[in-house]
Amino acid sequence: MKTLLITGGNKGIGSMISKVLAESGWNVAIAGRSYDQGVFYANELSEQTGQQVCFYQADVTSRREIRELAQEVKRDFGGIHALVHAVGPFLRERKLFTDHSAEEIEELIQGNFMSSLWLTHEMIPIMREEQFGRLIYFGFGRASEAPAWPDRSVYAAAKTGLVSFMKSIAVEEAVYGITANMVSPGDIIGEYKEMTREQVTNIFDKETPRGRPGSGEDVARIVHFLLQEQSDFVTGSVLNVTGGLDVIHPRSKKQITSIQ
Repeated sequence: MKTLLITGGNKGIGSMISKVLAESGWNVAIAGRSYDQGVFYANELSEQTGQQVCFYQADVTSRREIRELAQEVKRDFGGIHALVHAVGPFLRERKLFTDHSAEEIEELIQGNFMSSLWLTHEMIPIMREEQFGRLIYFGFGRASEAPAWPDRSVYAAAKTGLVSFMKSIAVEEAVYGITANMVSPGDIIGEYKEMTREQVTNIFDKETPRGRPGSGEDVARIVHFLLQEQSDFVTGSVLNVTGGLDVIHPRSKKQITSIQ
Protein backbone atom coordinates (compact mmCIF):
# COMPACT_ATOMS: atom_id res chain seq x y z
CA MET A 1 0.00 0.00 0.00
CA LYS A 2 1.44 3.35 -1.05
CA THR A 3 1.63 6.62 0.87
CA LEU A 4 1.05 10.13 -0.44
CA LEU A 5 2.44 13.19 1.31
CA ILE A 6 0.44 16.22 0.28
CA THR A 7 0.99 19.77 1.44
CA GLY A 8 -2.21 21.72 1.94
CA GLY A 9 -4.21 18.54 1.58
CA ASN A 10 -6.90 19.55 4.08
CA LYS A 11 -8.44 22.45 2.18
CA GLY A 12 -9.04 23.80 -1.30
CA ILE A 13 -7.85 21.79 -4.29
CA GLY A 14 -5.57 19.84 -1.98
CA SER A 15 -8.54 18.43 -0.06
CA MET A 16 -10.03 17.06 -3.27
CA ILE A 17 -6.71 15.43 -4.18
CA SER A 18 -6.52 13.83 -0.73
CA LYS A 19 -10.09 12.56 -1.11
CA VAL A 20 -9.63 11.10 -4.60
CA LEU A 21 -6.37 9.36 -3.67
CA ALA A 22 -7.70 7.96 -0.37
CA GLU A 23 -10.76 6.64 -2.20
CA SER A 24 -8.46 4.90 -4.69
CA GLY A 25 -6.54 3.07 -1.94
CA TRP A 26 -3.67 5.37 -1.01
CA ASN A 27 -2.74 6.21 2.55
CA VAL A 28 -2.47 9.96 2.92
CA ALA A 29 -0.22 12.16 5.05
CA ILE A 30 -1.48 15.74 5.02
CA ALA A 31 0.84 18.61 5.94
CA GLY A 32 -0.50 22.05 6.77
CA ARG A 33 -0.56 24.89 9.25
CA SER A 34 -4.17 24.75 10.52
CA TYR A 35 -3.97 22.02 13.14
CA ASP A 36 -7.59 21.75 14.31
CA GLN A 37 -9.08 21.93 10.82
CA GLY A 38 -6.41 19.59 9.48
CA VAL A 39 -6.92 16.92 12.14
CA PHE A 40 -10.69 17.09 11.70
CA TYR A 41 -10.45 16.64 7.94
CA ALA A 42 -7.92 13.80 8.22
CA ASN A 43 -10.08 11.91 10.72
CA GLU A 44 -13.20 12.43 8.63
CA LEU A 45 -11.50 11.23 5.45
CA SER A 46 -10.05 8.20 7.20
CA GLU A 47 -13.51 7.20 8.46
CA GLN A 48 -15.04 7.66 5.01
CA THR A 49 -12.42 5.68 3.09
CA GLY A 50 -10.96 3.22 5.60
CA GLN A 51 -7.46 4.39 4.68
CA GLN A 52 -4.80 5.65 7.05
CA VAL A 53 -4.99 9.44 6.88
CA CYS A 54 -2.93 11.58 9.26
CA PHE A 55 -2.34 15.30 9.65
CA TYR A 56 1.03 16.85 10.39
CA GLN A 57 1.37 20.49 11.37
CA ALA A 58 4.30 21.95 9.46
CA ASP A 59 5.51 25.14 7.82
CA VAL A 60 6.98 23.99 4.53
CA THR A 61 8.99 27.18 4.11
CA SER A 62 11.16 25.99 7.01
CA ARG A 63 13.97 23.56 6.17
CA ARG A 64 13.97 22.25 9.72
CA GLU A 65 10.23 21.56 9.73
CA ILE A 66 10.40 19.92 6.31
CA ARG A 67 13.13 17.59 7.55
CA GLU A 68 11.13 16.70 10.66
CA LEU A 69 7.98 16.20 8.57
CA ALA A 70 9.70 13.74 6.23
CA GLN A 71 11.11 11.77 9.15
CA GLU A 72 7.77 11.59 10.96
CA VAL A 73 5.80 10.50 7.90
CA LYS A 74 8.35 7.83 6.97
CA ARG A 75 8.30 6.53 10.55
CA ASP A 76 4.50 6.41 10.75
CA PHE A 77 3.79 5.01 7.28
CA GLY A 78 6.97 3.06 6.56
CA GLY A 79 7.78 5.08 3.46
CA ILE A 80 6.70 7.90 1.15
CA HIS A 81 5.87 7.07 -2.45
CA ALA A 82 4.48 10.37 -3.72
CA LEU A 83 4.73 14.07 -2.96
CA VAL A 84 2.08 16.53 -4.10
CA HIS A 85 3.14 20.05 -3.23
CA ALA A 86 -0.23 21.79 -3.45
CA VAL A 87 0.43 25.01 -1.53
CA GLY A 88 2.13 28.26 -2.46
CA PRO A 89 1.31 31.93 -1.82
CA PHE A 90 -0.34 34.01 -4.54
CA LEU A 91 -1.22 37.70 -4.39
CA ARG A 92 -4.52 38.58 -6.03
CA GLU A 93 -3.56 42.25 -6.04
CA ARG A 94 -1.65 43.13 -9.18
CA LYS A 95 1.67 44.87 -8.49
CA LEU A 96 4.66 46.08 -10.44
CA PHE A 97 7.85 44.43 -9.27
CA THR A 98 9.08 47.68 -7.72
CA ASP A 99 5.88 47.96 -5.68
CA HIS A 100 6.47 44.64 -3.93
CA SER A 101 7.87 44.80 -0.43
CA ALA A 102 10.96 42.75 0.37
CA GLU A 103 8.78 40.57 2.62
CA GLU A 104 6.34 39.85 -0.22
CA ILE A 105 9.16 38.89 -2.58
CA GLU A 106 10.69 36.53 -0.04
CA GLU A 107 7.31 34.98 0.78
CA LEU A 108 6.50 34.30 -2.88
CA ILE A 109 9.91 32.82 -3.64
CA GLN A 110 10.18 30.80 -0.44
CA GLY A 111 6.62 29.50 -0.61
CA ASN A 112 6.50 28.64 -4.30
CA PHE A 113 10.08 27.76 -5.23
CA MET A 114 12.40 27.09 -2.31
CA SER A 115 9.84 24.98 -0.44
CA SER A 116 9.65 22.74 -3.51
CA LEU A 117 13.42 22.29 -3.56
CA TRP A 118 13.70 21.47 0.15
CA LEU A 119 10.76 19.05 0.06
CA THR A 120 12.25 17.29 -2.96
CA HIS A 121 15.64 17.13 -1.28
CA GLU A 122 14.06 15.18 1.59
CA MET A 123 11.80 12.99 -0.56
CA ILE A 124 14.27 11.65 -3.12
CA PRO A 125 16.39 9.50 -0.76
CA ILE A 126 13.22 7.96 0.66
CA MET A 127 11.81 7.26 -2.79
CA ARG A 128 15.08 5.80 -4.05
CA GLU A 129 14.84 3.15 -1.36
CA GLU A 130 11.51 2.07 -2.86
CA GLN A 131 12.70 2.40 -6.48
CA PHE A 132 9.44 4.26 -6.96
CA GLY A 133 8.41 7.88 -6.58
CA ARG A 134 6.04 10.50 -7.88
CA LEU A 135 6.77 14.22 -7.51
CA ILE A 136 3.98 16.64 -8.42
CA TYR A 137 4.39 20.41 -8.37
CA PHE A 138 1.86 23.12 -9.16
CA GLY A 139 2.25 25.90 -11.71
CA PHE A 140 0.08 28.08 -13.92
CA GLY A 141 -1.06 27.75 -17.51
CA ARG A 142 1.81 28.64 -19.89
CA ALA A 143 4.43 28.35 -17.14
CA SER A 144 6.48 26.10 -19.42
CA GLU A 145 6.83 29.02 -21.88
CA ALA A 146 8.43 31.33 -19.27
CA PRO A 147 6.13 34.12 -20.53
CA ALA A 148 6.05 37.72 -19.39
CA TRP A 149 3.32 38.15 -16.81
CA PRO A 150 3.10 41.87 -16.03
CA ASP A 151 2.10 42.63 -12.43
CA ARG A 152 2.84 39.00 -11.45
CA SER A 153 6.61 39.03 -12.00
CA VAL A 154 7.72 37.43 -8.74
CA TYR A 155 5.11 34.66 -8.76
CA ALA A 156 5.84 33.95 -12.44
CA ALA A 157 9.58 33.81 -11.78
CA ALA A 158 9.11 31.29 -8.97
CA LYS A 159 6.87 29.00 -11.02
CA THR A 160 8.84 29.15 -14.27
CA GLY A 161 12.02 28.43 -12.33
CA LEU A 162 10.20 25.46 -10.83
CA VAL A 163 9.47 24.14 -14.34
CA SER A 164 13.19 23.93 -15.11
CA PHE A 165 13.89 22.32 -11.74
CA MET A 166 11.12 19.76 -12.27
CA LYS A 167 12.43 18.82 -15.71
CA SER A 168 15.95 18.42 -14.33
CA ILE A 169 14.77 16.17 -11.50
CA ALA A 170 12.77 14.09 -13.99
CA VAL A 171 15.97 13.30 -15.90
CA GLU A 172 18.20 12.80 -12.86
CA GLU A 173 15.84 10.44 -11.02
CA ALA A 174 14.33 8.43 -13.89
CA VAL A 175 16.74 5.56 -13.29
CA TYR A 176 15.29 5.17 -9.77
CA GLY A 177 11.70 4.88 -10.99
CA ILE A 178 10.91 8.44 -9.85
CA THR A 179 8.89 10.74 -12.07
CA ALA A 180 8.45 14.51 -11.73
CA ASN A 181 5.65 16.53 -13.31
CA MET A 182 3.82 19.80 -12.94
CA VAL A 183 0.06 20.31 -12.91
CA SER A 184 -1.12 23.79 -13.86
CA PRO A 185 -4.73 24.56 -12.89
CA GLY A 186 -6.74 27.36 -14.43
CA ASP A 187 -8.23 30.13 -12.33
CA ILE A 188 -10.11 27.83 -9.95
CA ILE A 189 -11.31 30.01 -7.11
CA GLY A 190 -13.41 29.96 -3.95
CA GLU A 191 -15.83 27.12 -3.37
CA TYR A 192 -15.06 25.58 -6.77
CA LYS A 193 -11.78 24.28 -5.35
CA GLU A 194 -13.65 21.76 -3.21
CA MET A 195 -16.34 20.86 -5.74
CA THR A 196 -16.69 17.94 -8.12
CA ARG A 197 -16.85 18.16 -11.89
CA GLU A 198 -20.53 17.25 -11.76
CA GLN A 199 -21.27 20.11 -9.37
CA VAL A 200 -19.84 22.75 -11.73
CA THR A 201 -20.99 21.28 -15.04
CA ASN A 202 -24.02 23.56 -15.38
CA ILE A 203 -22.39 26.71 -14.03
CA PHE A 204 -21.50 29.24 -16.74
CA ASP A 205 -18.04 30.81 -16.74
CA LYS A 206 -17.71 33.67 -19.21
CA GLU A 207 -13.89 33.67 -19.25
CA THR A 208 -13.11 29.98 -19.66
CA PRO A 209 -13.45 28.77 -23.28
CA ARG A 210 -14.88 25.47 -22.01
CA GLY A 211 -17.78 27.49 -20.68
CA ARG A 212 -17.73 26.25 -17.10
CA PRO A 213 -15.44 26.86 -14.13
CA GLY A 214 -12.79 24.36 -13.18
CA SER A 215 -13.27 22.21 -10.09
CA GLY A 216 -10.97 20.62 -7.56
CA GLU A 217 -11.90 17.24 -8.97
CA ASP A 218 -10.66 18.24 -12.44
CA VAL A 219 -7.20 18.70 -10.96
CA ALA A 220 -7.41 15.67 -8.66
CA ARG A 221 -8.17 13.36 -11.59
CA ILE A 222 -4.95 14.42 -13.34
CA VAL A 223 -2.91 13.97 -10.17
CA HIS A 224 -4.42 10.52 -9.68
CA PHE A 225 -3.37 9.56 -13.20
CA LEU A 226 0.20 10.77 -12.69
CA LEU A 227 0.60 8.82 -9.44
CA GLN A 228 -0.27 5.47 -10.97
CA GLU A 229 2.49 2.90 -11.54
CA GLN A 230 1.47 2.66 -15.21
CA SER A 231 2.18 6.40 -15.65
CA ASP A 232 5.94 5.90 -15.32
CA PHE A 233 6.58 7.08 -18.89
CA VAL A 234 5.04 10.49 -18.20
CA THR A 235 7.78 12.58 -16.64
CA GLY A 236 9.18 16.07 -17.07
CA SER A 237 5.78 17.25 -18.30
CA VAL A 238 3.57 20.25 -17.57
CA LEU A 239 -0.12 19.34 -17.74
CA ASN A 240 -2.51 22.27 -18.03
CA VAL A 241 -5.95 21.85 -16.46
CA THR A 242 -7.39 25.16 -17.58
CA GLY A 243 -10.42 24.54 -19.79
CA GLY A 244 -8.53 26.53 -22.44
CA LEU A 245 -8.17 29.64 -20.25
CA ASP A 246 -5.13 31.83 -20.77
CA VAL A 247 -4.65 33.31 -17.29
CA ILE A 248 -2.27 35.98 -18.61
CA HIS A 249 -4.48 37.16 -21.45
CA PRO A 250 -8.06 36.01 -20.76
CA ARG A 251 -10.68 36.62 -23.39
CA SER A 252 -12.21 40.08 -23.30
CA LYS A 253 -15.93 40.68 -22.76
CA LYS A 254 -16.14 41.85 -26.37
CA GLN A 255 -14.72 38.55 -27.63
CA ILE A 256 -17.09 36.57 -25.44
CA THR A 257 -20.12 38.52 -26.68
CA SER A 258 -19.18 37.98 -30.31
CA ILE A 259 -18.72 34.25 -29.78
CA GLN A 260 -22.10 33.91 -28.09
